[in-house]
Amino acid sequence: MSEEMNNLKKIDIEQEMKKSYLDYAMSVIVSRALPDVRDGLKPVHRRIIYAMNELSLQPEKPHRKSARIVGDVLGKYHPHGDTAVYDAMVRLAQEFSTRYLLVDGHGNFGSVDGDSAAAMRYTEARMGKITTEMLRDIEKETIDYRPNFDETLDEPKVLPSRFPNLLANGSSGIAVGMATSIPPHNLKEIINGIVELIENPEVEVEDILKHIKGPDFPTGAMIMGKDGLSEAYRTGRGKVTVRAVSNIEVNEKGRSSIIFTEIPYQVNKAREIEKIASLVRDKKIEGISDLRDESDRDGMRIVVEVKKDANPNVILNKLYKYTQLQNTFSIIMIALVDDRPKLLNLKEIMQHYLSHQHNVIVRRTKYELKKAESRAHILEGLKIALDRIDEVIKLIRGSKIAQEAKDGLIEKFGLSEIQAQAILDMRLQRLTGLERGKIEDEYKNIILEIAKFKEILSSDELIYKIIKDELLEIKEKYGDKRRTRIVPAEDELDMEDLIDEEDVVINLTHMGYIKRMPEDTYKTQRRGGRGISGITTRDEDFVSDLFTTSTHDNLLFFTNQGRAYCLKAYDIPEAKRQAKGTAIINLLQLNPGEKVNAVIPIRDFSKESYLVMVTDHGVIKKIDLEQLKSIRKTGIIAITLKDGDELISVRKTSGEDQLIAVTSYGLAIMFEETDVRAMGRTAAGVKAMTLKEGDKIVGVDLVEESKDLLVISENGYGKRTPLEDYRLQKRGGKGIKTYNVKDVTGNLISAKVVSHEDEVMINSTMGTIIRLNVGDISNMGRTTQGVRLMKMQKDDKVSSVAKIVAEE
Repeated sequence: MSEEMNNLKKIDIEQEMKKSYLDYAMSVIVSRALPDVRDGLKPVHRRIIYAMNELSLQPEKPHRKSARIVGDVLGKYHPHGDTAVYDAMVRLAQEFSTRYLLVDGHGNFGSVDGDSAAAMRYTEARMGKITTEMLRDIEKETIDYRPNFDETLDEPKVLPSRFPNLLANGSSGIAVGMATSIPPHNLKEIINGIVELIENPEVEVEDILKHIKGPDFPTGAMIMGKDGLSEAYRTGRGKVTVRAVSNIEVNEKGRSSIIFTEIPYQVNKAREIEKIASLVRDKKIEGISDLRDESDRDGMRIVVEVKKDANPNVILNKLYKYTQLQNTFSIIMIALVDDRPKLLNLKEIMQHYLSHQHNVIVRRTKYELKKAESRAHILEGLKIALDRIDEVIKLIRGSKIAQEAKDGLIEKFGLSEIQAQAILDMRLQRLTGLERGKIEDEYKNIILEIAKFKEILSSDELIYKIIKDELLEIKEKYGDKRRTRIVPAEDELDMEDLIDEEDVVINLTHMGYIKRMPEDTYKTQRRGGRGISGITTRDEDFVSDLFTTSTHDNLLFFTNQGRAYCLKAYDIPEAKRQAKGTAIINLLQLNPGEKVNAVIPIRDFSKESYLVMVTDHGVIKKIDLEQLKSIRKTGIIAITLKDGDELISVRKTSGEDQLIAVTSYGLAIMFEETDVRAMGRTAAGVKAMTLKEGDKIVGVDLVEESKDLLVISENGYGKRTPLEDYRLQKRGGKGIKTYNVKDVTGNLISAKVVSHEDEVMINSTMGTIIRLNVGDISNMGRTTQGVRLMKMQKDDKVSSVAKIVAEE
């Protein structure tokens, strides 16, 4: 007993449960539920295809009993239930489940009405035509193998997959703690997208979507709108609305019928017909006189007859609302990357596929090179033998045994063992002149092949050209027309026609909350007032930007990371003065760590207009406004920033303006906009101003005749100075003094070009807002410190200043 006790091991049950469950979860994730990003197959599907290949069930061979195939898969590679294997094989053979059939089934393989396939002893199967492309080059050492469950055989870790099966056929599966739902796509579109990626590796997802319209379901149907698609392809997650294809027919008696010819993917037709019947029976839908299924081998046809006094369009909308004739398809693009589950966007899936194909081509080429070199080696031996054939024959005839002849050949002619054996195996007919010529020609061709293989292996460009050419061949051979149409969603109306144009105030906080308010929310106050409470912010939050615009204007959002986003002003939710607003991440698809710090309204994207961007490190860049015309909510790069630099200011210009930039230490520089040439969208820019250590740019504005430069410090001091007091300099200089910075004033926080009739709104970090007439602010010389504009509470600072331009 004591010996048994000594063998006992104490285990923490919590740790053991955690470890065991994680082991189980990973087993489900890796070995059952999720597809590999490279070939788009789960282990069971890969084993089915590989077993069929081992059974020589190529498309041109006769079908074989499904039970035989399932038996091979079970016995050799997949020791699970036979039903699971057969069901997986059946799905690969169903035209309504798989976009490009990997199994060619013979017999009853089920129906779109939910009928099960016949038992495996009755049905037969072989590989689909396109399946040969999944296995092409598998015999050329292009993939790795691993031992099967009992280590008696080897099975492939992945298939060569010469076409992008994951995107073409999609995949769905529920693992532990995660699920995947990748829709099928049109093969032509996917290959066009991959070719685009090969030709331009830096291409954005939005550019790939020029080739890929969206999912292409085997059952056809319609996808409503593109918003969900763009989100899904950019992030890996999204939802799309799929609707049955219908049309309304009117007979001779004037009676209408709604005809459904295509239904959404994975919807059971018979169950939906039952659902419609129950809705009519329960009087949730009235006006239907008859319902029948007229589907046959030529296609689907569900007929809903409408009563004479009923509106068929109203009934159709109710059918979409209450049944799965319109449903939502969730896209979750999770796949295994190096045996780890990963959420991938469209470009990442394509990149992983291309990486796999690169590996396949390299390994295939190495195999063919090795084979060619081996053949060349033998041919060199044969050439030696043929050149000295009399000596070879004499040596062989004089040898007692084959080994003696082989050793003699090796020693006398300096041959390798392989060459010597090839000479001994050579038939006498090879001694004819014609055969000798063939050997010479074969050797020349082999040498050329070896050179070609070596050239391929030394050039990624050639490898990707081979991938591209072979994909285009597959596209021509197996590509077909798109089945699923993509139509505008009913809610994708021109919202501008439904919204009154009015002036509004847009308020953005440091923590990223934004709101829209009527422009008359704030009353004009006298200089020195305490202001009114403008916003109730969360702890440590404060107002960082505030400006006026029109509801119909475009708002260009520029972030500290140099990206630009676009919304209509009416897209910003309206809120009351005390509300904190909506988190901007609900409106813009910002990256981690990205913060909006410059927003400008744009009425139209004119060719004659420019945007000038300035960073706090003193870099300036000019860009044609038209380059930002097609910004989506996903954003684009507006300026490429160096490490540590941030975009702080953006101004719309004509191309012939003058600019003035001001730093926190109170220095200013005025220069011609023509000193800065227009650049490409992703360019980095040029130096606007040479800064002292620790200094940074706080404001940039356009110089206007007879106007003043308004500067405001962090402690609420400010002044106006005529722009005539500033001399024109060259871009990149150190600037001249514009403000006398002291401890009492603090560093400058803002600089704006203003007129006497303008008004400004000053915001503090504690959320206090004051609105002032510019005419009430003292006009002083360049080197003065100004006057107090806003009484600051203890620890409060000015956070931002917004100019309200006077109405003409």
